[in-house]
Amino acid sequence: MIKFFRNIFIIPELRKRVIFTFLLLAVYRVGAHIVTPGINVESLIRFFDQQQGSLFGFIDMFSGGNMRRMTIFAIGIMPYISASIILQLLQVVWPYLERISKEGELGKKKITQYTRYGTVFIAIIQSFSIAVMLEKMNPGGIPVVLNPGWGFRMLTILTMTTGTIFVMWLGEQISERGIGNGISLIIFAGIIKGLIPGAGTLIEGLKNGDMNPIKIIFLMALMLGVVGFIVYVEMGQRRIPISYAKRVQGRKMMGGQSTFLPLKVNTGGVIPIIFASSVIAFPATLGTIINHPIAKAISTQLGFGMPLYNLLYIAAIIFFTYFYVSIIFNPQDVSDNLKKYGGFIPGIRAGKNTADYIDNVLSKLTFVGAIYLSVVAIIPTFLTSGFKVQALPFIGDFLDLNLPAWFKEGLGLRFYFGGTSLLIIVGVAMDTVQQIEAQLTMRNYDTFSRKGRVRGRR
Repeated sequence: MIKFFRNIFIIPELRKRVIFTFLLLAVYRVGAHIVTPGINVESLIRFFDQQQGSLFGFIDMFSGGNMRRMTIFAIGIMPYISASIILQLLQVVWPYLERISKEGELGKKKITQYTRYGTVFIAIIQSFSIAVMLEKMNPGGIPVVLNPGWGFRMLTILTMTTGTIFVMWLGEQISERGIGNGISLIIFAGIIKGLIPGAGTLIEGLKNGDMNPIKIIFLMALMLGVVGFIVYVEMGQRRIPISYAKRVQGRKMMGGQSTFLPLKVNTGGVIPIIFASSVIAFPATLGTIINHPIAKAISTQLGFGMPLYNLLYIAAIIFFTYFYVSIIFNPQDVSDNLKKYGGFIPGIRAGKNTADYIDNVLSKLTFVGAIYLSVVAIIPTFLTSGFKVQALPFIGDFLDLNLPAWFKEGLGLRFYFGGTSLLIIVGVAMDTVQQIEAQLTMRNYDTFSRKGRVRGRR
């Protein structure tokens, strides 16, 4: 491992890329301490302490804590992610975008340009909505906005939209001139910075006697186990054998080779959890804004750790996993391409039979991937608050009396990374290591793994 990191700085080009990446990430973290004008930060932090499991907390995670302090990067890269997902979905239903996406590098540039326009539009809408909501926030009788009005709203729109554009530019510069995917690394940096205060809290609790050393050891072992489990599944593939028929092209004999079609266990990546978290958190957020008994009841039932929250969360993850995979992977297109180049699956007829076979295999893998995402997403809930079965109608009292306390109340551990956070951290780390190893392999340097390169997520 030491030799691997030493080799990174031996290659001048790779060294420049790594240093450039760290410098831009440092710029991003500096901007995360510049507060939007007109905000009472202490009152805002008090409000966010009451918003665990809501849409505000979800956005705050992706912004690296910027939303909690309402900095100039408060909405961060979320508008860019939303615009990218929307453009990706539109490519399936809009023939114009589908045609552009198949035009090679020129089409890719057009899609990127449309994504930038969409990012600015979404950032304006989100920043305006946030400004209006901030004016209505009054936790503990202390207003969040010092001087509400259109002046504050326009200043907030200008500040946050500019901040989003700047973060998007940083991400593109890292992708082009640095190492790794810039947007992913910015999200990664925002999430990983929570490790330092989390570790500080554990050490402080250990010194004060509030934390049991056995619990801390168990938490560390559990986190390592979860990370190892994520790496194992993310690298998992179902390889469908593909053979190519021999054919004569000019004076050469072409084909006659065997390869495979790799289908990932988790084809959808982290996108299904993002969709599910957004959908489930939205009603809970409305309940905190709308002052109505029904809205308050819904918000309570959809609170973090409640049975209805866990049930709908898992159902939404499974649904969006199938939905997203069906959009990004078309078995019929794969079958047509195989037939076009003379490829076939041994024992399966070309055409519709091949498409049905691939679709059947992909459906089974998607189910396994959906269960895997659900387990990873629900682990933090179990550790922190358990499953509040006493809130269930009819059988709640019976389960409350017969189930152990650790199942109902959790293990009393503070898990500093949610399922979405862990997936992003592990995925981005694997992608970055893969790109570094590609640079080292081209120059015949030792890589991180002596047995071979680390396989990427894609």
